[in-house]
Amino acid sequence: MFYRALSETTFESTPHTAGPWSAESQHLGPPTALLARALEALPAAAPSMIARITVEILGPVPVTEVEVHAEIERPGKSVELLAATLIAGGREVVRARAWRLTTSDSLAVRTDDGTPLPAPETGRVMLRPDGWGAGAVDAMDWRALSGGLDIPGPATVWARQKYPLVEGEEPTGLQRLMVLADSGNGVSGLLDPREWFFINTELTVHIRRYPEGEWLGMDAHTEIGEHGLGTAFTVLHDRRGPLARGAQALLVRPR
Repeated sequence: MFYRALSETTFESTPHTAGPWSAESQHLGPPTALLARALEALPAAAPSMIARITVEILGPVPVTEVEVHAEIERPGKSVELLAATLIAGGREVVRARAWRLTTSDSLAVRTDDGTPLPAPETGRVMLRPDGWGAGAVDAMDWRALSGGLDIPGPATVWARQKYPLVEGEEPTGLQRLMVLADSGNGVSGLLDPREWFFINTELTVHIRRYPEGEWLGMDAHTEIGEHGLGTAFTVLHDRRGPLARGAQALLVRPR
């Protein structure tokens, strides 16, 4: 598991949460999913779904005990704004806001999802590149259709969690989605991480439907401008086809 629940709001982080650059700091996928879990748990007066989550990264997340708090920031009958924070060492390190919308029957006007990716079984097994630390990367099964963590440039990959987000719980589709969504920058990186920083300061995911099944796909690419700014764009899939889109603002500079 990525976390062990100590109380309703407090969690012990396991080594599976560690990022590739330091065993002391978490990859942002697990904390993002933990915030999504808290947002999902907020009571709703009517059937509803989260349509957008924005995660602001305020600082490194240490591999330690963390607290998560969530609230309905702006209640409403049809549209609600939710908020959640993750605290480590007494300091807020990640903040999330989400729009939750009531659901209705729009099947008659539903647009086509788009072309599904080839199945994960057709991809090559993708292992952690040399120089990357164990932790969250090794906590996923990876299958690359093109590009990948070990190949600079655009990438199309599948991934599956090996472990639950929280001990003793089956992850929801939204939690699985948010564990993976922060990896768009990593799989589609254009630059050598030994020579360049390309750090995302946030993650925004727009969701059309929740994913089904354990395997989730990413079709990602990165764009870099001339002033040290970049953006990683990701289309997220399940076996049915595309279901969400993510974007990450990047700080790009030489080491």
